[in-house]
Amino acid sequence: MIDLYYAPTPNGHKITLFLEEAGIEYRLHRVDIGKGEQFRPEFLAISPNNKIPAIVDNDPADGGAPLSLFESGAILLYLAEKTGQLLSGELRERETTLQWLFWQMAGFGPMLGQNHHFAHFAPQPVPYAIERYQVETQRLYTVLNKRLENAPWLGGNHYSIADIATYPWVASHERQRISLEDYPAVSNWFERIRHRPATLAAWKKAEVV
Repeated sequence: MIDLYYAPTPNGHKITLFLEEAGIEYRLHRVDIGKGEQFRPEFLAISPNNKIPAIVDNDPADGGAPLSLFESGAILLYLAEKTGQLLSGELRERETTLQWLFWQMAGFGPMLGQNHHFAHFAPQPVPYAIERYQVETQRLYTVLNKRLENAPWLGGNHYSIADIATYPWVASHERQRISLEDYPAVSNWFERIRHRPATLAAWKKAEVV
């Protein structure tokens, strides 16, 4: 049983996507970040950076006490290694998958997050920042499109944690002022993931918590 501390954000969706794909039983604990619940001491005990998502694995592989983890990329890697799912055991595809997972964590997510902030939430317009992060968003979509022109999935031949990490950010492409018509390989990949049963189930969870 996994306890998932969650809000329906791109990073939160990553973990529900994995758990639904892998068929793992989990309990969902909504963290209302609008009310500051991420700063409560009991949450900080498992996520010291006061960010969602975080998990507690009540049945870790070493048989010891419950294990808590924070940071979505670390959680995805942990769950993939524990379950043997969504991360290839073949050396080259595994390492390619991990490169694209870290690409998402270090670049695609943070830059698109800044795009969201300055375009929609900044208290006053900052034209330089809006332009900077829009141009970088477009560059990153171009990188993603080139990769998906050469392989069906980010890691290679199999759907993986790299795709799971990246998809929820692409799901907000309209708010990033991105048209997927300009990135046809990304559009094809996006539609294939969007219609997966696990994706539909993960998004349904976001509606009810």
